Amino acid sequence: MRCPHLPDGFDFTDPDLLQDRVPHPEFALMRETAPVWWCTQPPNISGFGDEGYWVVTRHADVKYVSTHPELFSSNTNTAVIRFNETISRDQIDVQKLIMLNMDPPEHTRVRQIVQRGFTPRAVRSLEAALRSRARSIVETALASADTDGSFDFVTNIAVELPLQAIAELIGVPQDDRSKIFDWSNKMAAYDDPEYAITEEVGAEAAMEIVAYSMNLAAARKECPAQDIVTQLVAAEGEGNLSSDEFGFFVILLAVAGNETTRNAISHGMHAFLTHPEQWELYKRERPKTTAEEIVRWATPVVSFQRTATQDVELGGQRIRKGERVGLFYSSANNDPEVFDAPETFDITRDPNPHLGFGGGGPHFCLGKSLAVMEIDLIFNAVADVLPDLRLLEDPRRLRSAWLNGIKQLQVTTAAES
Repeated sequence: MRCPHLPDGFDFTDPDLLQDRVPHPEFALMRETAPVWWCTQPPNISGFGDEGYWVVTRHADVKYVSTHPELFSSNTNTAVIRFNETISRDQIDVQKLIMLNMDPPEHTRVRQIVQRGFTPRAVRSLEAALRSRARSIVETALASADTDGSFDFVTNIAVELPLQAIAELIGVPQDDRSKIFDWSNKMAAYDDPEYAITEEVGAEAAMEIVAYSMNLAAARKECPAQDIVTQLVAAEGEGNLSSDEFGFFVILLAVAGNETTRNAISHGMHAFLTHPEQWELYKRERPKTTAEEIVRWATPVVSFQRTATQDVELGGQRIRKGERVGLFYSSANNDPEVFDAPETFDITRDPNPHLGFGGGGPHFCLGKSLAVMEIDLIFNAVADVLPDLRLLEDPRRLRSAWLNGIKQLQVTTAAES
């Protein structure tokens, strides 16, 4: 196997790198020459006090790690691959209370409870309300556009439906959705200097969500309602969540359910506007395969991590117990061993075994069907109300070590002059 040739100090979790681009050429190099590659980091730069992590880039290897939790733990160092160097170990460890960062059997217990809210019937029950909300969101964006027809697609369209879906799902009053948006932004955007958010501010935002959610849970215990919160918490001690467990579940919804779907929608719109033939195809035919291709193309979570629970071999490399392993979904979703012409945005792609919702195993995205529904609904509404939308400028990307985020996407409804 040839040695990869990357610049000295190259790091796939460098937030400056991901603010500029997703490193697809470097991922291709790794898949071909070193599919499991050790990336050296300065001590403490990512918050873990070690010397680096393994970069896993091939689809098959990412899937293998994802489906073997007994070998690769989410709990030991959490699933977040890089915090900033100011974080304390205590601040990392408190995040182990979030389901994303649990291992079986505790993860199994919590997931069996919360999946009550994501049954096919539960998701279908939201469709009519979310369809109406999607249409209203797009019509409001059009009505509030500047005099030249321009507006920010992220703020005016992409952020709204995921927030409203969460509110609809757990009974958060719609008037409070902006609080959830603000708190989730603060938790996810600590690497972006534009937001001037520290780890401490992010931790405070997390506690705000927990406190808000615990109050909501307490209210449902006092006065049960016909909603998912009541199903999850009202009979504590009978297989339901405690109030604090519910609070940490809402944190997961706010970040995993809100940030990721919002960014999939933003990247999807940018993909359509830079591939006009796909936009024309979508407007004519509305293929049901669209949402899955948008998620593959966007891959909103560039990477998560696991930690080896014992010495193990992967991709020809010996991984030692306690070493961190980075699962790079952005690379796996462009693996030519799995996808024909992965560099092509093709909304008719079928089959589409992407890993944008995780690589299978216990952490496969609980809200996949809801996210697919949201993406379908919002793009149907955009195609109906704003069929001639145009891109005004390149997107402004989020500075993040693990999210493929878009902060701003300026578009216009005005005809090209």
